[in-house]
Amino acid sequence: MRVLVSGSQMREIDRYTMEEIGIPSMVLMERAAMAVVSQVEQRCTRTDRIWAVCGTGNNGADGIAVGRMLHLKGYRVSILLCGDTKRGTAEYHQQLAIAKALTVPVIEYHDFIPGSCDVIVDGIFGVGLGREIEGEYREAMEMLESRHAREVIAIDIPSGFHSDTGQIMGIGLKATATVTFGYEKLGSVLYPGKAYCGDVVVADIGFPEVSYETCGGIRYFTYEAEDVKRRPVRPADANKGTFGKVLIVAGSRNMSGAAYLSALAAYRMGAGLVKILTVGENRQILQTQLPEAILETYDMEDGEISESQIAKACDWATVIVLGPGIGREPYVEQLVKNVLVQAYVPIIIDADGLNAIAAHPELTQYYTENIIITPHVGEMSRLTGQSIESIKAAPVDTALRYSGLHGITCVLKDAVSVVTGKEGQVYLNTSGSSAMAKAGAGDVLTGAIAGLLAQGEENWEAAILGVYLHGVAGDRCLDRLGAHGLLAGDITNELGVI
Repeated sequence: MRVLVSGSQMREIDRYTMEEIGIPSMVLMERAAMAVVSQVEQRCTRTDRIWAVCGTGNNGADGIAVGRMLHLKGYRVSILLCGDTKRGTAEYHQQLAIAKALTVPVIEYHDFIPGSCDVIVDGIFGVGLGREIEGEYREAMEMLESRHAREVIAIDIPSGFHSDTGQIMGIGLKATATVTFGYEKLGSVLYPGKAYCGDVVVADIGFPEVSYETCGGIRYFTYEAEDVKRRPVRPADANKGTFGKVLIVAGSRNMSGAAYLSALAAYRMGAGLVKILTVGENRQILQTQLPEAILETYDMEDGEISESQIAKACDWATVIVLGPGIGREPYVEQLVKNVLVQAYVPIIIDADGLNAIAAHPELTQYYTENIIITPHVGEMSRLTGQSIESIKAAPVDTALRYSGLHGITCVLKDAVSVVTGKEGQVYLNTSGSSAMAKAGAGDVLTGAIAGLLAQGEENWEAAILGVYLHGVAGDRCLDRLGAHGLLAGDITNELGVI
């Protein structure tokens, strides 16, 4: 598990370390500069022309320290100062005085004559940026972009993107590597900011763990390779009943694939029994494609599905998947309502199940803490009334508001999926790729989460582990099949061998 922090949390970690613990700012700054210098040495030669470009805050002070250290090591480096130097922080002026005393080349931007450059050390803006970039700073960043430097090494975060949302504040400087201090920043895993970071190196510069524990606010985290071990262990003396029963309420005429993929994913993730409840037209193909699944078709009474049939099916299940491919026929609203009312087990609502709720918002009154929803941004737009653009600009806030309002778990699917819990937890998923942007991949995810729930995982853990393993399976398929050839069924099959 890897911790992420917001800009405000990082500022509090800084403050606590300096004021409560007593580690001087300049000590942290020197260690930060050394970490950046280490990356420069790995990526550059002494013949490279290096510019350390510095704003007037402490990020700029870090940059001045980097320039000084590189100069003393024999690199061809110049320190380029942007902004009004009179407004610099105390550390900025202290670092600048040291650099000048050691005759490091220092040039103010208005005196600078641009030439060729091989390497840029970006120390213009840090986690404090909260406004659109304009004036001399924008001019300087446009000039730097035009240099097409081979390496751009960002100090803490690339200049120009918001440390919480990853949004670009007018202009951003793309890095080939980012050396971030203490903890990875929230915005560095969210697009578009993620695309600006290059290789991210998290450097330990001496923040004590207690500084994170006391920083307050929401806890953000992501999983990494070692977390595949969180998958449930299967006891040697178990039977199929041990691993739960998944009811898949899915599919409609010409939409058997959604039911098939969800059911197969639940089995591949380890569920003991899977039953598909669907329309009669799907019976033959589903029995042929997935004979391991129990198949039941709807009993229709006056154009609606029998309530007693739904009640019996819900009583059978350990976990329910509701929505993949169920369509938008008139009976769907009543189907969704009946499942929500009749079930006393976890329900994962996806796709057309969510569309039914969006069309009939009164159905949210039947939400319970056992609900997990898995909308993509389009479905989330319909559920909330927000534009897709506003959701993509603030996915964490959007998901948090919805899960907090309704007391449920929300899996907001996008290039970086965000999972939020009813108690304010936030998980950001960094596995997977755009190769998985194919029809059916969401159905696979829904089934994967159901398979984990069936084996006894709690809602929150099943949601985040399901999202992570789904992405890992996609990554493994990508290595074998390439970005264009991967299909949802490939992801499903890979789930079984992670």
